This record gives sequence, structure tokens and C-alpha cells, in this order.
Amino acid sequence: MTKGKPFPKDVIDQWPEVFGEINVEAVPLAYLHSLRIIFKGGKIWDVNIAGQARAHGADNLEEHLRELLSNYEDEIEHIDFRLDVEKVKKDVIKETTRFLKKKRPKKNE
Repeated sequence: MTKGKPFPKDVIDQWPEVFGEINVEAVPLAYLHSLRIIFKGGKIWDVNIAGQARAHGADNLEEHLRELLSNYEDEIEHIDFRLDVEKVKKDVIKETTRFLKKKRPKKNE
């Protein structure tokens, strides 16, 4: 069990048998759908992660987001990280299937 935070209820509801047991410390950018940045004055920005990756290149996305958040950190009240649940589900199922299909050594080997 990690020391991170549980997923939000709306994420857990989409796949409770998996997401209900996971605590999150970090989420790779590849699994983020978007960020919702809520400013102290009530302004809200929705940042489309896929669109930003296309605009700035996937390799530069993390640096671009870090710069964006750094520039506005005094004005930001809260950030919601929106998970691409379908991509997570697809990858977990794919990797689980691959793992289960691997040939296992026999007991006598």
C-alpha cells in the first residue's frame, strides 16, 4: 500500500475492482486526459493534455506544464488532474493478458 491519495470517486466508479485499491503518488502524463486549473479569482482553465502534446511535442510537454504552473502558482487555488481512464484500462488489460500468456517454467525445471 502506498502513502498516496486514493483516486477520486468518479474514477473509482468506472473500474472499482482495480481503482478502488490503488493509492496514487504520481500519474504519468500519458495517462492524463486534462488538467483543470482553478484560479483564486474563480477563473478556470481546462488544459487538454493530448492537444498540448501535439502543440509542444510529447517530450516538451512536462517542461511546458511545469513552466505554466510555475508562472501562475501564486494565482492558482487548485488543480484537478483528469485521468484518461479508458487508456489506463486498456493498458492494464493488455499487460495483464501478456503477463498471463508468458510461458512459465515447470516445477521441476
